[in-house]
Amino acid sequence: MKIHFLTSAHNSLSQRLLAELTQRGHMVTVAIASTEEAMVKSVEDQTPDLIIAPMLKAKIPQSIWSKHICLIVHPGILGDRGPSSLDWAITTGEEAWGVSILQAVEEMDAGPIWATRNFSLGGAPSKSSLYRQEVTEAAVAGVLEAVAKFESRQFQPEPLDYSQSTVRGRFRPLMRQDDRRIDWGRDSTGAITRKINAADSAPGVLDTLFGKPYFLYGAHQEDQLRGAPGQLLAQRDGAVCVATIDAAIWISHLKQKDDSEGRGIKLPAAMALGMLASRLPHSAIPAGTKTNHRTFREIRYDEKDGVGYLSFDFYNGAMSTLQCNRLRNAFLFARRQPTKVIALIGGRDFFSNGVHLNVIEAAENPALESWHNINAIDDLIYEILNTMSHLVIAGLRGNAGAGGAMLPLAADYVYARKGVILNPHYKAMGGLFGSEYWTYNLPRHVGEEKAMALTEECRPIGTSEAKTIGFIDDCFGESVAEFEEILTSRALKLANHENFWQLLREKHDKRLIDERKRPLASYRAEELKHMHENFYGADPAYHIARQKFVFKGRPPRGPETPSRRIASAFG
Repeated sequence: MKIHFLTSAHNSLSQRLLAELTQRGHMVTVAIASTEEAMVKSVEDQTPDLIIAPMLKAKIPQSIWSKHICLIVHPGILGDRGPSSLDWAITTGEEAWGVSILQAVEEMDAGPIWATRNFSLGGAPSKSSLYRQEVTEAAVAGVLEAVAKFESRQFQPEPLDYSQSTVRGRFRPLMRQDDRRIDWGRDSTGAITRKINAADSAPGVLDTLFGKPYFLYGAHQEDQLRGAPGQLLAQRDGAVCVATIDAAIWISHLKQKDDSEGRGIKLPAAMALGMLASRLPHSAIPAGTKTNHRTFREIRYDEKDGVGYLSFDFYNGAMSTLQCNRLRNAFLFARRQPTKVIALIGGRDFFSNGVHLNVIEAAENPALESWHNINAIDDLIYEILNTMSHLVIAGLRGNAGAGGAMLPLAADYVYARKGVILNPHYKAMGGLFGSEYWTYNLPRHVGEEKAMALTEECRPIGTSEAKTIGFIDDCFGESVAEFEEILTSRALKLANHENFWQLLREKHDKRLIDERKRPLASYRAEELKHMHENFYGADPAYHIARQKFVFKGRPPRGPETPSRRIASAFG
């Protein structure tokens, strides 16, 4: 069946649906719904059997929905309507929420119901995490059900009827900053957490720090540090800690409100504050330190039964030079421990997305920071590849892209949660060549021909395809918790394998054979030669693409940024 997506962005959900529907034999095309005209033209060009809107902020024109069945994925329970569904659900402390698959009609979110799925909303998750996990799983199940019903040609969707007891939702307006405002003298830590989480990763909660307006992101509760409500107490790994009336809260990222449109760059909080953050004391927690209280930690090391678990969870999966260096140091620490297996476990939402484009964009010299960042992640991967004392497992709980998708290939075993989406390519970022030893690691996993196709086609792949082509060794777990349980079991089994030392010897011998054929240094030098040209060469495509990514396609007006100066220098 020909299915056409109309979406405001080809995001993690639309990519997951693309993978799931393609796997089931459907021919899927994707159109970015930038304008009404663009939507109409794409439908005329594709002549689809069915239209699906995975994430659409605009209204589908009547000329489309009057002629085609158009299914809208709405992140709300039955009857919920409005553009801020998840924001309200998190802020008001809903215990359960859901996804509804609706048919497009004249009134937005008011069409007949094709499918619904509900899920628990405990723990006040961030909106972005909720969307990438529970909402995505519910949406996939709902869309697959709706597609099957459409194919049957016998299903009649139910009109939305607010008189029915099963319809709990209602219309709620766009949530504005007045609805999100934090009162540090009255709001509890839990209330502040919900407000920030409900606005993460957009639009953020507008607040004032050191007399300047900033949008707040990345809330982590703190149980031990105390101070006057609203007082900034400490900094750690780029985050800053603010006292509340009953505890404290870490804010991992800030974006300065530079103008009426808030077009600053979202950065690690201490970096965004600049010299203002220098007043704050550092409150470091080494990777191997055990903590039994709530706090902010990007990197954590735990050990049990011969397995070292090195977990890292970087905001949106981006890894700056400093973060790569910290993770490398933590990995070297893990390698010094008397264990047999090291499990590298990425974040709940992202394993990694490679270099930190926002930090690079904000640097005084973006080309130089790009160079430092790519070398830092290469240094980390080099250590993983040359670990001869342990077997290394990479565990992907969440999605991975660009260099972050190449990173796990350095491990001996690569496992992913079912449903994870991988984007193992670079070229969409202004023709970036990429490094991370991909020219060595990718072909040895998938072969030369497939490696070339993956990096040239620039398309997302799901875990089923990734396993088939050898990109990953296995995929399992319907949820993050189930994935973690199975991963732990496999790591323990590997540590206790009767032929463990033979496996380790075979790994060592294979690395030596590969090194004799072509040294790792040669792969890295060749990759970095191309990357140097991307960063410093005559073509500014990478710098322009990076700025479009950072500013969501809308570069700021006003004073020139470093990358705008670079681009203008080339005419």
